[in-house]
Amino acid sequence: MSSAADPLPGLLIVVPVVIVACRAGAAVCRRLGQPPVVGELATGILLGPSLLGWLWPEGQAWLFPSAIGPYTGALGQLGLLIFMFLVGLELDLGSLRGHGRTAVVVSQVSIALPLLLGAALAAGMYGTLAPEGTHRLPFILFIAVAMSITAFPVLARILTDRGLYGTRLGALAMTSAAIDDVTAWCLLAVVVAVTRSGSPLDAVTTAALSAVFFAFMLYVVRPVLARWAARAARIATPRPVAGAAASGPGSAGRDSLVLVVLFAGLCLSAFATDRIGVHALFGAFVFGVMTPRGSLAVERCATRLHAVAVPLLLPLFFVHTGLHTDIGMLVGDPVQWLWAGAVLAVAVLGKWGGSAVAARACGQSWPGALSLGALMNCRGLTELVILNIGLELHVIGPDLFTMLVLMALITTAITSPALTWLRRRTRPAGGPDRPSIYEGLHTPVRNQE
Repeated sequence: MSSAADPLPGLLIVVPVVIVACRAGAAVCRRLGQPPVVGELATGILLGPSLLGWLWPEGQAWLFPSAIGPYTGALGQLGLLIFMFLVGLELDLGSLRGHGRTAVVVSQVSIALPLLLGAALAAGMYGTLAPEGTHRLPFILFIAVAMSITAFPVLARILTDRGLYGTRLGALAMTSAAIDDVTAWCLLAVVVAVTRSGSPLDAVTTAALSAVFFAFMLYVVRPVLARWAARAARIATPRPVAGAAASGPGSAGRDSLVLVVLFAGLCLSAFATDRIGVHALFGAFVFGVMTPRGSLAVERCATRLHAVAVPLLLPLFFVHTGLHTDIGMLVGDPVQWLWAGAVLAVAVLGKWGGSAVAARACGQSWPGALSLGALMNCRGLTELVILNIGLELHVIGPDLFTMLVLMALITTAITSPALTWLRRRTRPAGGPDRPSIYEGLHTPVRNQE
């Protein structure tokens, strides 16, 4: 399609094809009651060797020539950096207070049990599925962390779509997922540091530099951003003047400045963590966590970044994932399918089972506990981010990558049907929901803990 000297013609074809295809897949899944990410991931897999490359290899080679792969990959990674910044911005650490011990217990059990089960599974599959030259410790640690992920952004979307965001169930799920994600990302940073370090001294150095980076962001960047955002808010809301417009070119100019600062900040933070020896995504995520909330200018600019990154750039990441996912590698090999089944079973048992048992132990009813477990079992886009890091670091190979991608797709896709089934189980035939079966989990939150 395109020459090696000029990738632009190829990009001008690939980018709109990918965007439209992922948009169509998301629309289909939305009509089926599924989160859009399921359709986007499925579309990326269908455009890869699993379907398009199997049915029409010449067509796939024409659409995705190797010459433009680095460019589409870079655009997808840029969208991913913006997305991780937005995840950090959405993760309001202040909201973790006030939800009591249930959220803490559920989040920690939903991390600990998948870690243990994932480590045991990884120890068993190391000799068969670990890439050549991969050390045992990084492999086991990575699989363990990959099993413990919950998709915080997808979870929020599911709760919103089902009208559960402001309920007790939604509050518990969001708080548990927030604690879960912070813990999992810290553990993944350790895994990346161990994998990239050539010696124990290198690992200690990386950990020390990471601590310095976080302290700098917390005690220097965060206060500066808070003062700057407060000043921008005062400037953006002048005293009303009779007959004056509420906004104008000055407001647009200030928003443009805020947008530039946020985008430059997330890029520089990503660059810093990449140079330190952990992944660039950590920097973008931490910058989002440190960005002040409550500023209308920041919220407007975050909306603009979301409007560009999610529908236009992230589809390229999904296709990048799909191009490395080859279900054909598993076809005809029963052992591979057995390993894939074991991956899925461990993922569901560890996350859904662990969360449900922990919630039940904290006094929730079984339907409520199982609903919370189903939400915590949702992996979504966050899992794909983790898996691509593992593939990039050569901790996992294409076969195991395919198994884990299928696990992420299935665990995300079963979340909404599981919630629907559990809700129907609590509803008498021909009557309304039983009022006490969820013990208030579907009622609005009013200082219940």
